[in-house]
Amino acid sequence: MKKKRRIKDLLQSVPFMLPSFAGMIVFSLLPILISIIISLTDWNGLDALNWKTLSGHFIGLDNYMKILTTAEFWKVLGHTLYYIVLYIPLVFVAALGVAVILNKSMKGITVFRIMYYIPVLTSWVAASLIWKWVLSPQYGIFNQLLSFVGIKGPSWLTSEVWAMPAIVLASVWKDMGFFGLFLLSGLKAIDVGYYEAARVDGAGKSKQFFRITLPLLTPSIFFCLIMSLINAFQLFPQVMIMTEGGPNGATQVMVERIYTYGFKYFKMGYASAYSWLLFIIIFILTGVQMKLQKGWVHYES
Repeated sequence: MKKKRRIKDLLQSVPFMLPSFAGMIVFSLLPILISIIISLTDWNGLDALNWKTLSGHFIGLDNYMKILTTAEFWKVLGHTLYYIVLYIPLVFVAALGVAVILNKSMKGITVFRIMYYIPVLTSWVAASLIWKWVLSPQYGIFNQLLSFVGIKGPSWLTSEVWAMPAIVLASVWKDMGFFGLFLLSGLKAIDVGYYEAARVDGAGKSKQFFRITLPLLTPSIFFCLIMSLINAFQLFPQVMIMTEGGPNGATQVMVERIYTYGFKYFKMGYASAYSWLLFIIIFILTGVQMKLQKGWVHYES
């Protein structure tokens, strides 16, 4: 009887689920399938997109082999990893600092919470233009502040050495409020009873932070780590607006290459293969993190 009732309820719910399923198929599953097919062709993006055209441009795995055997791919992957190595530690320290500050009970704290979140709401176009001015070697306020303490600021966006750190600086400024909000919610979820017990045992602020706060914050940290890694591999708007991949290719990254090959060089098949290689890299790294979390993420039972 219960089984029949479940089947009846399921059949009754089907009409209500059909619009969502239709949207998922048309706007998600179908484009994914088409992009896989395009990655196996040398389609230029200008010819008509139909089965006859794609079958005439079919080249198999040649795009993947060409990408993996060129020095450019490994160079671009190196730039992306360099960005990640700089970005993730800095954004976590900044976000954690923001979360700790905003977790304090003080007058006007709501105003500070809004201020820290404003960069998140700012579009990357506006933020990138602001940072281009801030980091300008001639007129930028950043180099002017450095000059006050006797330091001559670098060329930043026109320097092969400093261009990527400049992009990291802008990215940390924009993203720290976003991750700080998740870490703040994690801090709010920690039972204050742990701190009261620690104070009774004579534990100081630093010991409470490293023995209570950080371990109980690891679920939020893990989530932010996953999101920040995926976000870092999808680095694009700040690069295109601030450096356009320069100087001399020093800030060329994965998504920038996908855009360039697809919409500048009209090599849609090549760009699609690039995007699927990026997906594979993100998928593998996310899977590794999911496995490793068992050793350091502590969930309250």
